[in-house]
Amino acid sequence: MSETALKAPGAAAPSGDANRWKALVFIALAQLMVVLDATIVNIALPSAQTDLGISDGNRQWVVTAYALAFGGLLLFGGRIADLWGRKRAFVLGLSGFAAASVLGGIATTGAMMFGARALQGVFGALLAPAALSLLAVMFTDAKERAKAFGIYGAIAGGGGAVGLILGGFLTEYLNWRWTFFVNVPFAIVAAAGAYFVIREPEGGRNRSPLDIPGVILSTLGLVALVYGFTRAESDGWGDAVTVSMFVASAVLLLAFVLVESKVKAPLLPLRVVTDRNRGGIYLSLGLAIIGMFGLFLFLTYYLQIVKGYSPVKTGFAFLPMIVGMITGSTQIGTRLMTRVPARLLMGPGFLVAGLGMLLLTQLEVGSSYTTLLLPAMLLLGLGMGTAFMPAMSLATMGVEPRDAGVASAMVNTSQQVGGAIGTALLNTIAASAQTSFIKDHIGGAASKPQQQLVQLQGMVHGYSAAIWFAVGILGLAALIAFTFVNAGRPGSTTVASGEGVEDEVPVPVVAH
Repeated sequence: MSETALKAPGAAAPSGDANRWKALVFIALAQLMVVLDATIVNIALPSAQTDLGISDGNRQWVVTAYALAFGGLLLFGGRIADLWGRKRAFVLGLSGFAAASVLGGIATTGAMMFGARALQGVFGALLAPAALSLLAVMFTDAKERAKAFGIYGAIAGGGGAVGLILGGFLTEYLNWRWTFFVNVPFAIVAAAGAYFVIREPEGGRNRSPLDIPGVILSTLGLVALVYGFTRAESDGWGDAVTVSMFVASAVLLLAFVLVESKVKAPLLPLRVVTDRNRGGIYLSLGLAIIGMFGLFLFLTYYLQIVKGYSPVKTGFAFLPMIVGMITGSTQIGTRLMTRVPARLLMGPGFLVAGLGMLLLTQLEVGSSYTTLLLPAMLLLGLGMGTAFMPAMSLATMGVEPRDAGVASAMVNTSQQVGGAIGTALLNTIAASAQTSFIKDHIGGAASKPQQQLVQLQGMVHGYSAAIWFAVGILGLAALIAFTFVNAGRPGSTTVASGEGVEDEVPVPVVAH
């Protein structure tokens, strides 16, 4: 398909690849595998830690090794997808991810496990931007694009909770190793399907030479940032290494921006992020993920430790959030995206999710699942699903085909970095609130049962303190979405992205 075909906004059938809906199945499957992997391992972690003899101090590396490699290499992965071709990057990413999963499943030592997780992150960083940019270049009709991104957005949001259910089943009834092996059938089906079905549009490659200084600076800068937050969680914000990581990250990322503004073929063309729409999306999406990620962790612990739920029951307890996300994404987001400006979906979406989060600030040891957690989760899912869908679509809309991989990588980067920051930041807030609560109340607890109750109350008090913070973050995400997204004259925001691409902009940016 030529680039001129990309510009025909009206023709539904000719405007996209004939196999695009089949391709969506395999792209969605790959996305589900990557998102599952982020949470499925969390549930298996206690068993794996015992089996492999990993110390408490080192167990965070099972999560951190993956996050560092994934978050640090995403921009590079997006650029490789633009250079080699998205289909090739997609299939290679899937194959490598499957191989790394097998390595994790057969791990006999902690070091082998950490290495496998880092490798999963490396191939995930190649796979994720390739998947999103394939959607961006294959679906060019406004209504079809809305539907495709609705499905993709629902999987991106709900997949994490599916991971909790699947992780619970596999850990409880089989073995923690199956939380790794389960990726292999996903990867084989998705890679085989993609190989035979996906036809990439012509003229979308970016064959300019690789910006090596940009690769080094962005990777080191993002790794330092993610590691700084992870380190803050375990060693505190005042720790010398934590502070030096943040300083190094700021210096490296500033140097990266300077290099990108000077070189002929930048890794991240600044036009991709300085566009007001896309900049607003990356920022609001990253903030929303900060609020969401910590919450997954808190609720998992709350349900298992305070409520005594089994891993499987915990996974099922998250189902209302998945239902909310799928409804918000496929029913609300998809139906309204071609009728109203994206900011009128994203802003209210984040506010509805914030309302769900606000309910959770009332969490107590004896809180009822039906009257508190259930409505809160439904609201969170509905809000996030509604907001994610236009964000995913708009973030890659109107970019030149040769920048599609990098624009997609920025979506993933804001999610990954947001996730790492959210987990560390909210955990730190919760831990300090918990410690001070227990210190204040433990004196009045004479018997052992009373002391245990104070411990649990302290834990829940810590969670609600952190959740208050998450409410504020979601409010800020909504404000950014209202202020930056679809700003300026309707339809004008994408002209800077390349000649003629304003024709590719669908109806959502038209004022009503």
